[in-house]
Order: sequence, then C-alpha cells, then structure tokens
Amino acid sequence: MEASMPFIHHLGVFASDFEASERFYAAALEPLGITVGYRADGVAEYWDPGRDTPSLSLERAENAGAVTRGLHIAFTAGSREAVDAFHAAAVAVGGTVRHAPRSWSEYRAYCAFVSDPDGNNIEAVHKEGLGR
Repeated sequence: MEASMPFIHHLGVFASDFEASERFYAAALEPLGITVGYRADGVAEYWDPGRDTPSLSLERAENAGAVTRGLHIAFTAGSREAVDAFHAAAVAVGGTVRHAPRSWSEYRAYCAFVSDPDGNNIEAVHKEGLGR
C-alpha cells in the first residue's frame, strides 16, 4: 500500500428518508469544507473538493431493513470554529444534539456530536495539542 493512500476510500450510509438526510449532510459537512461532489437520483457523494477520497456515499435505502443505524462517523474539523459551525448547521436542519461543542481533554480534542435523521452519531473533531 502506498503511504499517500487514505486508510478508508469511502463509507456508505443508507437513509430511510434520502431527502432529509441529504439536507442534513450537505448543511452539516459544508462548514468542514466537505461538499457534494456527485449527485444522482437517490445518491449523493460528499468529499473534499481537492480530492474525491475519502468520501461519504449517501444512498436511499431500498427497504427498512437496509437503513444504516448505530453508526458513528467522526469528520475532521480544521478549527474549533468549524466544529461550532458544524453543530449549528446540523441542528438547524433537524439534527439532534448528542453533545454540544466542548473540549474533551481525555482525547485532546474539541468535538461536537449530533444524530442524523436515522439516529447515527455524527461528530466533528478538532484535535488539539498534538503538533498537527
């Protein structure tokens, strides 16, 4: 494996209400610099505009049994302000607060956690004090 290759290429999330989830992810991820790179009927792919991997693929679930539930995804934030903006945007479009933005000293990070429309735990994390 080449050193420059990401650990994960993409992650798929299958939504019970694609339109509600698409609004949620587009709004929540925008403050983190993640945009919709591809959109088709029932599919939206989110990535950094400078590269297409890693990415998040949001898809319409074919049935109730195919809905993604119980997932925890943590997205990198470039600053505390980006974490705050992620949290505000996610809540404004119907995300449910799990943990408001705050410092988590045990992880040397500033984080916020929200639930997406299907109850998945979506986090923005800004690592601090690691020289990064």
